[in-house]
Amino acid sequence: MSTLKAMSGAGAASDTSEHLDRAFLGHPKGLGYLAFTEAWERFSYYGMQTLLVLYMVKELLLPGHIEHVWFFEPIKGLYGLQGQPLASAIFGTYTALVYLTPILGGFLADRVLGKRRTVLAGAATMALGHFLMAFEQTFLFALLCLVAGCGMFKGNLASQVGALYKPEDLRRADAFQIYYLAINAGVITTPLIVGTLGETVGWHWGFAAAGIGMLIGLSIYVAGQKYLPKEEFVRSSASARVQRPPLSPRERLSTAALILLIPVLAVAIVPNNQIFNAYLVWGNEQFDLVFFGKKLPTTWLITLDSITSVAFLAGVAVFYRWYGKRRQEPDEITKLMIGSAFSVLGMLCLFMAAVSKPTGGKIGLLWPMAFHLTNSIAFAHMLPVSLAFFARLAPATINSTVMGLYYLAFFACNTLVGWVGGLYEKWPTPRFWLLHAAFAVGSGTVFVLFKVFLSRYLLNGPSEKAIKDYC
Repeated sequence: MSTLKAMSGAGAASDTSEHLDRAFLGHPKGLGYLAFTEAWERFSYYGMQTLLVLYMVKELLLPGHIEHVWFFEPIKGLYGLQGQPLASAIFGTYTALVYLTPILGGFLADRVLGKRRTVLAGAATMALGHFLMAFEQTFLFALLCLVAGCGMFKGNLASQVGALYKPEDLRRADAFQIYYLAINAGVITTPLIVGTLGETVGWHWGFAAAGIGMLIGLSIYVAGQKYLPKEEFVRSSASARVQRPPLSPRERLSTAALILLIPVLAVAIVPNNQIFNAYLVWGNEQFDLVFFGKKLPTTWLITLDSITSVAFLAGVAVFYRWYGKRRQEPDEITKLMIGSAFSVLGMLCLFMAAVSKPTGGKIGLLWPMAFHLTNSIAFAHMLPVSLAFFARLAPATINSTVMGLYYLAFFACNTLVGWVGGLYEKWPTPRFWLLHAAFAVGSGTVFVLFKVFLSRYLLNGPSEKAIKDYC
């Protein structure tokens, strides 16, 4: 009898485990908590980022305001710029550092705090930074908190998504698509709330709303702790380091290949990330945003971009499910090549918008709309695909550190975005967007070379001996 009860209990436990494993859109329940946490974090982060350049250009860097910012004179002297180029440089430095600090965040998670506590510390620090943005005096301290908080938060949350699945579970790629859908859901709503408050009521009201969003995300993450991946975490010590197994030849090749891809990804995503910088300034100055006699907030362009991004993230995922039932689905590198091609088309749309601008008039939204559509297809083939690719190939023993290295691509990208964005006032606008098209052409070419020379060793499962001989 006791044996039957034990078997019954085991069966019930198995049923519960199976239910939890498919409780959120056919995925583990923990994915829902991670996705909604990320959605609110992105709501707060992109709300602040959407307002940042416009806030600096239209208020903070103007006389009567810039003098109030604590310790700003040394920063201004460091750049040697003013006006829109200075705003672009600050934007580039801030967004670049946001993607550099995940390396430290990954180290903290792997060696000191564990992923969960590192994410909690990062979320709290980011919330503080958003609220400090509500005051001109604490502008630089706010950016510092946001940079540090993002470093602890970003890679460690994403790596928990991958940890929900066994290595052979094919749902992982779909999980990252859902994860990016959640990101874009946050980005869609934030210009309508944070952006509208900032542009129409007051900049600091918008920044405070971003802080509230971050607190909501933190609450969701705390509530979902029991559904997240279990951590086998031991604080760093001499004995613990000795027990870590050395990387196999396959893992060494995978790590080297991922590191080589970092600068290529950086160049590839410059066109997409310029949307938050020079593109917004250009749209604010030159786009016809007047409807029924009222000018819409410029930040709503970000909502437009996010809506198309969400639509094509879902559409591309559905397409490849359909395509995969009939033919072999393209691997990640091939998808990155496709994304680069669409990125080129998107930049050519902005080139056409610039050359077709009527003299003394405003640019209609036909070409910008075409840009958002093509760029969203590119986005769906690049960002979630590259993240899934890194999560797939990163060795388990250094997973968080490698995921932190992934964000080096965004560090380099946003450094370029800030520097290149400063050319907006110096170059003719058509030439400015052709430069971005050249970035997409260059990165796409390298993806082709990677496909030809390396992908068969990484994606088709050769033996360890074949990889060792290759290395």
